[in-house]
Amino acid sequence: MPEPIGVIGTGAMGSRFARRLAGLGHPVHAWNRTPARVEALQDAGVVAQSTPRAVAERCELLVCMVWDSEALRSVARGPGGFIAGMSHRHVVLDASTVEPEVSAEIATAVAGAGAAMLDTPVSGSLDAAESGRLMIMSSGPVRAFDRARPVLDALARSVRHVSEVNGSALALKLAINLQVALQEVAWGEGLALAAEFGIDRVQATSVMLDSVIASPMLHYRAPFVLDPPGEVWASSAQLLKDVSYAVARSGGHAVAGRHARDLLAKICGDERADREAAELMIAVADGERPDGPTR
Repeated sequence: MPEPIGVIGTGAMGSRFARRLAGLGHPVHAWNRTPARVEALQDAGVVAQSTPRAVAERCELLVCMVWDSEALRSVARGPGGFIAGMSHRHVVLDASTVEPEVSAEIATAVAGAGAAMLDTPVSGSLDAAESGRLMIMSSGPVRAFDRARPVLDALARSVRHVSEVNGSALALKLAINLQVALQEVAWGEGLALAAEFGIDRVQATSVMLDSVIASPMLHYRAPFVLDPPGEVWASSAQLLKDVSYAVARSGGHAVAGRHARDLLAKICGDERADREAAELMIAVADGERPDGPTR
Protein backbone atom coordinates (compact mmCIF):
# COMPACT_ATOMS: atom_id res chain seq x y z
CA MET A 1 0.00 0.00 0.00
CA PRO A 2 1.34 3.50 -0.81
CA GLU A 3 2.71 5.23 2.25
CA PRO A 4 0.81 8.00 4.06
CA ILE A 5 1.77 11.53 3.05
CA GLY A 6 1.15 14.71 4.98
CA VAL A 7 0.32 17.97 3.22
CA ILE A 8 0.77 21.19 5.18
CA GLY A 9 -0.86 24.11 3.40
CA THR A 10 -3.77 23.40 1.05
CA GLY A 11 -4.09 26.56 -0.96
CA ALA A 12 -4.32 26.59 -4.75
CA MET A 13 -1.21 24.44 -5.29
CA GLY A 14 -1.16 22.45 -2.04
CA SER A 15 -4.76 21.31 -2.50
CA ARG A 16 -3.85 19.92 -5.89
CA PHE A 17 -0.92 18.07 -4.39
CA ALA A 18 -3.28 16.52 -1.85
CA ARG A 19 -5.87 15.50 -4.43
CA ARG A 20 -3.31 14.03 -6.79
CA LEU A 21 -1.54 12.03 -4.10
CA ALA A 22 -4.83 10.77 -2.71
CA GLY A 23 -5.90 9.82 -6.22
CA LEU A 24 -2.74 7.75 -6.58
CA GLY A 25 -3.71 5.75 -3.51
CA HIS A 26 -1.72 7.47 -0.77
CA PRO A 27 -3.49 8.03 2.55
CA VAL A 28 -3.25 11.83 2.83
CA HIS A 29 -3.44 13.81 6.06
CA ALA A 30 -3.54 17.58 5.76
CA TRP A 31 -3.59 20.80 7.72
CA ASN A 32 -4.31 24.35 6.63
CA ARG A 33 -4.54 27.59 8.57
CA THR A 34 -8.09 27.94 7.19
CA PRO A 35 -9.73 24.57 8.04
CA ALA A 36 -12.40 24.92 5.34
CA ARG A 37 -9.74 24.43 2.68
CA VAL A 38 -8.94 20.97 4.04
CA GLU A 39 -12.60 20.13 4.55
CA ALA A 40 -13.14 20.79 0.84
CA LEU A 41 -10.75 17.91 0.11
CA GLN A 42 -12.62 15.30 2.12
CA ASP A 43 -14.39 14.04 -1.00
CA ALA A 44 -10.96 12.96 -2.26
CA GLY A 45 -10.29 11.04 0.95
CA VAL A 46 -7.99 13.64 2.52
CA VAL A 47 -8.11 13.52 6.32
CA ALA A 48 -7.98 16.83 8.18
CA GLN A 49 -5.65 17.25 11.16
CA SER A 50 -5.70 19.94 13.82
CA THR A 51 -2.02 20.98 13.69
CA PRO A 52 1.09 20.48 11.55
CA ARG A 53 2.43 18.37 14.42
CA ALA A 54 -0.58 16.06 14.16
CA VAL A 55 0.14 15.62 10.45
CA ALA A 56 3.75 14.69 11.20
CA GLU A 57 2.67 12.22 13.84
CA ARG A 58 0.72 10.31 11.20
CA CYS A 59 3.02 10.64 8.17
CA GLU A 60 6.77 10.27 7.80
CA LEU A 61 6.83 12.09 4.47
CA LEU A 62 5.55 15.68 4.56
CA VAL A 63 4.88 18.10 1.71
CA CYS A 64 4.72 21.73 2.80
CA MET A 65 3.31 24.57 0.70
CA VAL A 66 2.79 27.78 2.66
CA TRP A 67 2.74 31.48 1.83
CA ASP A 68 6.08 32.93 2.92
CA SER A 69 9.07 32.69 5.25
CA GLU A 70 7.17 33.56 8.40
CA ALA A 71 4.46 31.05 7.56
CA LEU A 72 7.12 28.35 7.19
CA ARG A 73 8.57 29.21 10.58
CA SER A 74 5.09 29.14 12.06
CA VAL A 75 4.17 25.66 10.80
CA ALA A 76 7.61 24.23 11.60
CA ARG A 77 8.34 25.51 15.11
CA GLY A 78 6.55 25.53 18.44
CA PRO A 79 4.52 22.87 20.24
CA GLY A 80 2.10 22.53 17.31
CA GLY A 81 4.74 22.68 14.58
CA PHE A 82 5.70 19.71 12.45
CA ILE A 83 9.20 19.47 13.96
CA ALA A 84 7.64 18.56 17.32
CA GLY A 85 6.04 15.50 15.74
CA MET A 86 9.06 14.21 13.85
CA SER A 87 11.49 11.32 14.23
CA HIS A 88 14.63 10.27 12.38
CA ARG A 89 12.43 8.58 9.76
CA HIS A 90 10.84 11.83 8.57
CA VAL A 91 11.56 13.74 5.38
CA VAL A 92 10.06 17.18 4.74
CA LEU A 93 9.60 18.42 1.19
CA ASP A 94 9.13 22.17 1.40
CA ALA A 95 7.62 23.38 -1.84
CA SER A 96 6.95 26.90 -0.53
CA THR A 97 8.60 29.90 -2.19
CA VAL A 98 10.44 31.40 0.76
CA GLU A 99 13.77 33.05 1.40
CA PRO A 100 16.62 30.57 0.85
CA GLU A 101 18.19 31.46 4.18
CA VAL A 102 14.97 30.73 6.04
CA SER A 103 14.61 27.36 4.31
CA ALA A 104 18.17 26.52 5.39
CA GLU A 105 17.35 27.66 8.93
CA ILE A 106 14.34 25.33 9.16
CA ALA A 107 16.31 22.50 7.53
CA THR A 108 18.89 22.84 10.30
CA ALA A 109 16.15 22.65 12.93
CA VAL A 110 14.69 19.57 11.22
CA ALA A 111 18.13 17.95 11.22
CA GLY A 112 18.33 18.67 14.92
CA ALA A 113 15.29 16.43 15.36
CA GLY A 114 17.12 13.67 13.49
CA ALA A 115 15.07 14.12 10.31
CA ALA A 116 15.84 15.65 6.91
CA MET A 117 14.40 18.45 4.82
CA LEU A 118 14.60 19.30 1.14
CA ASP A 119 13.53 22.56 -0.42
CA THR A 120 11.51 21.45 -3.44
CA PRO A 121 10.02 24.56 -5.10
CA VAL A 122 7.91 23.98 -8.19
CA SER A 123 7.55 25.65 -11.55
CA GLY A 124 4.33 25.28 -13.47
CA SER A 125 0.64 26.06 -13.59
CA LEU A 126 -2.28 24.72 -11.59
CA ASP A 127 -3.35 22.38 -14.37
CA ALA A 128 0.22 21.05 -14.46
CA ALA A 129 -0.09 20.31 -10.75
CA GLU A 130 -3.34 18.44 -11.33
CA SER A 131 -1.81 16.26 -14.04
CA GLY A 132 1.64 15.78 -12.47
CA ARG A 133 3.48 17.87 -15.08
CA LEU A 134 5.27 20.35 -12.83
CA MET A 135 9.02 20.90 -12.84
CA ILE A 136 10.50 20.47 -9.37
CA MET A 137 13.90 21.70 -8.23
CA SER A 138 15.35 20.20 -5.08
CA SER A 139 18.27 20.81 -2.77
CA GLY A 140 19.31 19.17 0.45
CA PRO A 141 20.66 15.76 1.48
CA VAL A 142 20.80 13.36 -1.46
CA ARG A 143 19.68 10.47 0.76
CA ALA A 144 16.50 12.34 1.57
CA PHE A 145 16.05 13.12 -2.12
CA ASP A 146 16.34 9.44 -3.03
CA ARG A 147 13.82 8.56 -0.31
CA ALA A 148 11.33 11.16 -1.57
CA ARG A 149 11.88 10.65 -5.29
CA PRO A 150 8.78 8.48 -5.93
CA VAL A 151 6.51 11.19 -4.52
CA LEU A 152 8.30 13.94 -6.42
CA ASP A 153 7.95 11.91 -9.61
CA ALA A 154 4.22 11.60 -8.97
CA LEU A 155 3.93 15.39 -8.90
CA ALA A 156 6.26 16.37 -11.73
CA ARG A 157 7.35 15.64 -15.29
CA SER A 158 10.89 16.71 -14.36
CA VAL A 159 12.69 16.51 -11.01
CA ARG A 160 16.15 18.05 -10.62
CA HIS A 161 18.39 17.71 -7.58
CA VAL A 162 20.65 20.76 -7.87
CA SER A 163 22.70 20.74 -4.67
CA GLU A 164 23.06 19.25 -1.20
CA VAL A 165 23.06 22.80 0.19
CA ASN A 166 19.60 23.66 1.47
CA GLY A 167 18.22 26.83 -0.12
CA SER A 168 19.95 26.37 -3.48
CA ALA A 169 16.81 25.21 -5.26
CA LEU A 170 14.95 28.19 -3.84
CA ALA A 171 17.56 30.53 -5.32
CA LEU A 172 16.72 29.05 -8.73
CA LYS A 173 13.00 29.37 -8.02
CA LEU A 174 13.46 33.07 -7.26
CA ALA A 175 15.46 33.46 -10.48
CA ILE A 176 12.57 31.88 -12.38
CA ASN A 177 9.88 34.01 -10.79
CA LEU A 178 11.93 37.14 -11.32
CA GLN A 179 11.89 36.30 -15.01
CA VAL A 180 8.14 35.65 -14.89
CA ALA A 181 7.69 39.26 -13.80
CA LEU A 182 10.08 40.57 -16.45
CA GLN A 183 8.30 38.63 -19.19
CA GLU A 184 5.00 40.04 -17.97
CA VAL A 185 6.35 43.58 -18.15
CA ALA A 186 7.67 42.97 -21.67
CA TRP A 187 4.34 41.48 -22.72
CA GLY A 188 2.47 44.53 -21.47
CA GLU A 189 4.86 46.81 -23.35
CA GLY A 190 4.26 44.74 -26.49
CA LEU A 191 0.50 45.16 -26.15
CA ALA A 192 0.96 48.90 -25.69
CA LEU A 193 3.12 49.13 -28.82
CA ALA A 194 0.57 47.16 -30.84
CA ALA A 195 -2.20 49.48 -29.61
CA GLU A 196 -0.29 52.49 -30.94
CA PHE A 197 -0.85 51.02 -34.42
CA GLY A 198 -4.51 50.20 -33.88
CA ILE A 199 -4.04 46.50 -33.16
CA ASP A 200 -6.34 45.37 -30.38
CA ARG A 201 -5.31 43.09 -27.53
CA VAL A 202 -7.15 40.06 -28.88
CA GLN A 203 -5.27 40.07 -32.18
CA ALA A 204 -1.96 41.07 -30.61
CA THR A 205 -2.25 38.23 -28.09
CA SER A 206 -3.05 35.69 -30.79
CA VAL A 207 -0.15 36.70 -33.01
CA MET A 208 2.45 37.08 -30.26
CA LEU A 209 1.54 33.70 -28.75
CA ASP A 210 2.21 32.16 -32.17
CA SER A 211 5.69 33.66 -32.26
CA VAL A 212 9.10 32.71 -30.91
CA ILE A 213 8.65 34.82 -27.77
CA ALA A 214 5.82 32.70 -26.36
CA SER A 215 7.17 30.88 -23.30
CA PRO A 216 5.08 28.21 -21.53
CA MET A 217 4.25 30.77 -18.85
CA LEU A 218 2.99 33.28 -21.41
CA HIS A 219 0.90 30.62 -23.13
CA TYR A 220 -1.22 30.13 -20.02
CA ARG A 221 -1.04 33.59 -18.43
CA ALA A 222 -1.21 36.05 -21.35
CA PRO A 223 -4.80 35.03 -22.18
CA PHE A 224 -5.76 36.08 -18.64
CA VAL A 225 -5.36 39.69 -19.79
CA LEU A 226 -8.39 39.12 -22.02
CA ASP A 227 -10.33 36.71 -19.81
CA PRO A 228 -9.34 36.43 -16.13
CA PRO A 229 -9.62 32.91 -14.70
CA GLY A 230 -12.35 31.99 -12.26
CA GLU A 231 -9.68 30.94 -9.77
CA VAL A 232 -6.55 33.01 -9.27
CA TRP A 233 -3.58 30.84 -10.26
CA ALA A 234 -1.03 33.12 -8.58
CA SER A 235 -1.89 36.52 -7.19
CA SER A 236 -0.21 39.86 -7.67
CA ALA A 237 0.70 39.72 -3.97
CA GLN A 238 2.43 36.36 -4.46
CA LEU A 239 4.45 37.63 -7.38
CA LEU A 240 5.38 40.78 -5.44
CA LYS A 241 6.64 38.62 -2.56
CA ASP A 242 8.78 36.46 -4.84
CA VAL A 243 10.19 39.36 -6.86
CA SER A 244 10.98 41.25 -3.65
CA TYR A 245 12.89 38.23 -2.32
CA ALA A 246 14.76 37.96 -5.64
CA VAL A 247 15.65 41.66 -5.93
CA ALA A 248 16.90 41.75 -2.34
CA ARG A 249 19.40 38.98 -3.18
CA SER A 250 20.46 40.17 -6.63
CA GLY A 251 23.56 42.09 -5.58
CA GLY A 252 22.20 45.25 -7.18
CA HIS A 253 21.92 43.71 -10.65
CA ALA A 254 18.12 43.44 -10.92
CA VAL A 255 17.45 46.83 -12.54
CA ALA A 256 14.39 45.65 -14.48
CA GLY A 257 13.41 43.56 -11.47
CA ARG A 258 13.22 46.65 -9.29
CA HIS A 259 10.87 48.27 -11.79
CA ALA A 260 8.63 45.17 -11.80
CA ARG A 261 8.71 45.03 -7.99
CA ASP A 262 7.76 48.68 -7.63
CA LEU A 263 4.90 48.40 -10.12
CA LEU A 264 3.63 45.28 -8.36
CA ALA A 265 3.79 47.18 -5.07
CA LYS A 266 1.62 49.91 -6.61
CA ILE A 267 -0.84 47.31 -7.92
CA CYS A 268 -1.11 45.75 -4.49
CA GLY A 269 -1.41 49.14 -2.83
CA ASP A 270 -4.31 49.93 -5.16
CA GLU A 271 -6.31 47.02 -3.72
CA ARG A 272 -5.49 44.65 -6.58
CA ALA A 273 -3.29 42.33 -4.52
CA ASP A 274 -5.72 39.42 -4.77
CA ARG A 275 -6.07 39.62 -8.55
CA GLU A 276 -4.25 37.25 -10.88
CA ALA A 277 -0.59 38.14 -11.42
CA ALA A 278 -1.48 38.91 -15.04
CA GLU A 279 -2.55 42.26 -13.56
CA LEU A 280 1.09 43.28 -14.06
CA MET A 281 0.69 42.86 -17.83
CA ILE A 282 -2.50 44.89 -17.80
CA ALA A 283 -0.92 47.67 -15.76
CA VAL A 284 2.02 47.99 -18.16
CA ALA A 285 -0.24 47.84 -21.23
CA ASP A 286 -2.40 50.59 -19.68
CA GLY A 287 0.65 52.81 -19.18
CA GLU A 288 0.83 52.65 -15.40
CA ARG A 289 4.04 53.65 -13.67
CA PRO A 290 5.17 52.83 -10.13
CA ASP A 291 4.89 56.47 -9.10
CA GLY A 292 1.97 57.36 -11.37
CA PRO A 293 -1.65 58.06 -10.53
CA THR A 294 -4.05 55.27 -9.60
CA ARG A 295 -6.33 54.20 -12.39
